Amino acid sequence: MYLTTSFSYVVRAAFVSVVLGRTVRSVIAAHAYDFPTVRVPSADNFVLNDLTGQPPQTRYYEFVVEQLWGAPDGVVKPMLVVNGMFPGPTIEANQHDRLVVKVINRIANATTIHWHGIPQNGTAYYDGTAGVTECGIPPGESLTYNFTFGAFSGSTWWQSVLRHSLDFQELITDDTQYTDGITGALIVHPTAPNPPGLPTWDEELVVQLTDVYHTFSTVLNEQYLSPQGPVGGEAGDEPVPDSGALNGLGQYHGLGSYFNFNLKPNKSYRLRLIHTGSLADIRFSVDHHPLTVIEADGTLTAPTVVSGVTLAVAQRYSVLLTTNQMGGAYWMRTLQQVDMFTYTLPGQNPDVRGIIRYGTNDETSVPPAMHDPGAQLHGKNLTDLDSYTLPPAVLTEVPDNTKFYRVSFEFDNLPSGASLAYMNGTSWTPPNGTNNLLELQKAYKAGGAFAPEGSSVEFGNQFFVTEDATEVVDLLLENNDDGDHPFHLHGYRPWIVGVGSSTYTPANATLNTVNPLARDTVEIPANGWVVLRFVTDNPGVWTLHCHIAWHMSAGLLMQFVTLPSIAARLDIPQEMVRMCGAA
Repeated sequence: MYLTTSFSYVVRAAFVSVVLGRTVRSVIAAHAYDFPTVRVPSADNFVLNDLTGQPPQTRYYEFVVEQLWGAPDGVVKPMLVVNGMFPGPTIEANQHDRLVVKVINRIANATTIHWHGIPQNGTAYYDGTAGVTECGIPPGESLTYNFTFGAFSGSTWWQSVLRHSLDFQELITDDTQYTDGITGALIVHPTAPNPPGLPTWDEELVVQLTDVYHTFSTVLNEQYLSPQGPVGGEAGDEPVPDSGALNGLGQYHGLGSYFNFNLKPNKSYRLRLIHTGSLADIRFSVDHHPLTVIEADGTLTAPTVVSGVTLAVAQRYSVLLTTNQMGGAYWMRTLQQVDMFTYTLPGQNPDVRGIIRYGTNDETSVPPAMHDPGAQLHGKNLTDLDSYTLPPAVLTEVPDNTKFYRVSFEFDNLPSGASLAYMNGTSWTPPNGTNNLLELQKAYKAGGAFAPEGSSVEFGNQFFVTEDATEVVDLLLENNDDGDHPFHLHGYRPWIVGVGSSTYTPANATLNTVNPLARDTVEIPANGWVVLRFVTDNPGVWTLHCHIAWHMSAGLLMQFVTLPSIAARLDIPQEMVRMCGAA
């Protein structure tokens, strides 16, 4: 039995002036009651089904993107949501299924949906990255995404990849639009049995973690990119979140509520943890319960028992939890790692919680406070997860590399005082009125090449690495910044063959090619490096970017153009081509 608390956020006009800034405050406040309110999904949205044995099939969904009033942590703010709820619908499917999602855009700006971690082999135009693979769905129009999962399986999510402008006049690809609420879980089940030695479980649950901002992302992003920086900070300081949410519910100074799972005693539950936030790492734990890690970004891992798991933005883990303690209520804790914040935001609440209950009929009381949550597992000799040493469950042979590229990134100040991000000296901005996959096809039809082989900078702000043959690429990413950065590669799930926390040299770089973990999002240590290895066998234009939303806005993105001679023949739907002139 699950506690199915489905309700709408209550809009209180008194809070409107608190969360909105600048000249739009009075306009929106005056019309606060003209907007419907965001619905909190019932717990059923986070309880997964048993799809075992179902034949490959087509799964249909319809997404309606709207602007509504919501209050995930109890403070009312404008939100962008799908189907009137936050988080949006959980999509569930099997390997080799086809997914068909009609997205209807009812907001005043263009939008897209990116299917995080899905390879999109043969359908690169449905990757959902505005400026790279599409131009965005214009206001009042719709687009149907239609693709198969192929052999992909695992825990992932969907999100929008555009900025929502308060004046409704500009289309800017900067990855902040999802910060306002356009996110949801995407779970793809394997069709084959799990490998030997992997523990079993009784049921599966989704736990979606995020940070929450009381101010619209466009306002925050304008502040971030300005010479003054965000309110309370300085130029280059990332906006600090006000609080957070677990499955859509959080707490802010006595406001908000707790998400509840009502479970059964003596059962094993697979919790699929998904970080859909914008800035900070989030540590997840459950009081008095060890967690067994069995998956990272779709790769099954050797079972590893830990006291807690820290997720960088866009990362996912599956952990097993056994309900074998005394019946009662236990905190699910999500703690934002505040050492990633560069200034102090008054009133900020980084400690957001939910509740697991079992063996009790009490569905209302909260667990007791714990002054030392770390003491809950004394005697078990457990530590937090080390994501860099987590081994995969199935031994994988990694091919030898045939190509090597070295890319460094850093931030630098403009003469105005504003700060931008650079990869090998190039700060990315999206092309205007088109996308790079479409331009690639135009170039080939004209008898030319879109970009030369190897590394190049085209159009002044597009940094490409182009490979028109199947190569095994080693990509060295060097972080010249004093903060950690979660990098996400579209179109591929690369092996993490090396990582270091100091300056890279061949002498100090020991690469693991025996059984490295493959994942699509990896955190690069401050002033450190990672080496990714992947096979360029997926035709298309694929972004590699920092998944801190503000950093992508500042230009921290590059692109891999793989097998362009094949990508030139992909059948881009004409409605997507037309939208490049309308978005």
